Amino acid sequence: MDYNILIGGEAGQGLKTTAYLLGKTIFRNKYHIFTTKDYMSRVRGGHNFIKIRFSDEEVKGPKDDLDLIMALNEETIENHLGDLKNEGILLAEREVEDIKNSVLVRAKEIAKEINSKGVNSVFIGAFLQTIGFDLIEAKKVIDEYFAGDKNKVEDNLLLLEKGYKSCERIENMEMNEFDESEERLYIDGNQAVGLGAASAGVSFYAAYPMSPSTGILNYLATHQKRLSIAVEQAEDELGAINMALGAAYGGGRAMVGTSGGGFALMNEGLGMSGVGEIPLVIAEVQRPGPATGLPTRTSQGDLNFVINSSQGEFPMMVIAPKDQEDAFYQTFRAHNLAEKYQIPVIILSDQFLADSSSDIKKINLDKLEVKRNLYFNSEENEDEYKRYKLTADGISPRAYPGSLENDTILVDSHEHNEYGRVTEDIELRNEMINKRENKLNKLIDEDLKEAEYYGEKDIDYLLIGWGSTYGPILEATNKLINNGIKVGFLSFNDIWPLPKTKLKNWAEKDVKKIVIENNAKSQFSRLIGSELQIKIKNKILKYSGRPFSGDEIYERIMDEVVNDV
Repeated sequence: MDYNILIGGEAGQGLKTTAYLLGKTIFRNKYHIFTTKDYMSRVRGGHNFIKIRFSDEEVKGPKDDLDLIMALNEETIENHLGDLKNEGILLAEREVEDIKNSVLVRAKEIAKEINSKGVNSVFIGAFLQTIGFDLIEAKKVIDEYFAGDKNKVEDNLLLLEKGYKSCERIENMEMNEFDESEERLYIDGNQAVGLGAASAGVSFYAAYPMSPSTGILNYLATHQKRLSIAVEQAEDELGAINMALGAAYGGGRAMVGTSGGGFALMNEGLGMSGVGEIPLVIAEVQRPGPATGLPTRTSQGDLNFVINSSQGEFPMMVIAPKDQEDAFYQTFRAHNLAEKYQIPVIILSDQFLADSSSDIKKINLDKLEVKRNLYFNSEENEDEYKRYKLTADGISPRAYPGSLENDTILVDSHEHNEYGRVTEDIELRNEMINKRENKLNKLIDEDLKEAEYYGEKDIDYLLIGWGSTYGPILEATNKLINNGIKVGFLSFNDIWPLPKTKLKNWAEKDVKKIVIENNAKSQFSRLIGSELQIKIKNKILKYSGRPFSGDEIYERIMDEVVNDV
C-alpha cells in the first residue's frame, strides 16, 4: 500500500496544525510517512496545501497522484481535483457530482453545534472514519498537542468524534497491517538539524528569522532550557554571525542559521571565521532567489554562491544532507569537523528538506562522540602559547580566554603571525596561507566522504544528484530498474571539497550521465566540470520553486533521455 492525501486551504485556516495532528496519528498507527508543505508567503489567504504520503514501506519523497483530498475551501477542489485518482476520495463541505467517492463533511454545522470554530478536527475525524482508522491514537495526539488547555482538548475531542460518526467507511483504501517493532521518530528537516546541533554540544545558537531556516530557531528556542543552549534572536544576520564567532572564540560550540539573503550579509563574518580559524557551523537553508525571490519555496540555487563565499582564500567545508535522518547526523558531524580543523562548515539544506516531515530510525546517541579539539598543554608545547603556530597539518593549538594562566588568547581579522599579532611580512603571509590550506588537504585525506552509489555495476545510465534530491531520485531509480532500464545513482552529501574518486571511475566508463538538481543552470554539473573536466550533457532541472517527485524524474528521464532518439 502507498497512499497520498492532500489537505488544502488558505493561510489562517490551520493547515499546519491539521497536518501535524493527522500526520502524527498516521505515524502512531505504525505507518511510514512523508509530509510536504506548499505554502505562500502571506499570513492570511492564498492557496496552501500539504501532502501526506503514507505506506507500509519506507517513503522518501512526494507523489503526484492523489488518493484523497481534504478540501477546507473551494479553491482546493478547483486546483487539485484533476490529480485525484478515479477511485479517489474527496472530503469537502459540499458533494461533487462527478466524483464517485465525494464525502460531504458538515464541519461548520457540527462546530456550530458546540459553539466552536474547530472545523479541522471534524475533517480529521471524517478522514479517519472514511479510510478505516479508529480514534485511539488521534485522541492521544490531540490530548498531547493541546495539553495545558483543558477546554481546547475537550472541544477538539468532541469535534473529532462527531466528524467520525458523521461519515461511513469507504472500502477502496485497503490498510495493510504490518509489524513495525523498530522505534522511530517523526521529525522535519529543521528539527533534525536543531536536534543534531544540540546532541553535538552546541551551547549558543544565533539567527535572525528568515524562512525557511526559522524552524531551527523555533525548535532550539522552544527547548533551550532542557537542552542547555543559549538561543539569541539577533537584530540582523551580521549580528547573528558575529555573536556566534564571539561565542566560539570564548570556547563554546556555536551555530547560526539563515537562508540565501541572510547568508549574503554573513559573508564578511564567514571570512573572519576562516582567517581567525574560529570553528563555526552555518545552516544555510536555500530558497529561490535572487533577492527576496520565493521565500517559502525550495531551490538548490545557492551552491555556487556558498562554495565561493567571502573574499580571499581559506579552507571551509560544505555538506548537503539528503533527508531528515541524514540532517541530524550531518549536523552532528559538521560540529566535530569545524572544531577539528578550526574552519567554517556550512550545512546546505533547502525548503523541501527543512519543511518536510518523515519517520526516521530512533537516534542512537551511544554511538556518537562529541570531539571538542580544545587543547593546549604547556608541558607538551612551548612555554609561550602560539595560537596560530605553524604546523605540518595546519592545525594549531586552540585555547580559549581564561584557560591559560599567563598567556593572552589573541584573534584578528588581519593576517597575523603565530601569536595572532598583525603582520604584513611577505614570507609569513605565504606561510599562513599554506598552513590554512594544509588543513583542507588533511580533511580530504581523513574525513571527506565519497558519494553513495545505488544500483548495479553494469549500467547504461548514471543519475547524479546532491542533497535533498536523494529521495525522489532513488525512487525514480528503482522505478527505472523495475521497468528494465539499466541505471545507477550517485548521491553526494559532501559538496565542497568535491569528492572525486567515484566520479573519476565513472568518467572512464561508457555510460550516459544525467545530473538532476533544483536550479536553472545545473550548478553541480558545472562544479564537476570545473573540478574534473567532465562534461555532462544530460540534465534534468527544475526551478519553479517546487521539489521533484520520483514520478516526475522517471517520466522526464524516459522522455528526455531514454526515448530521445
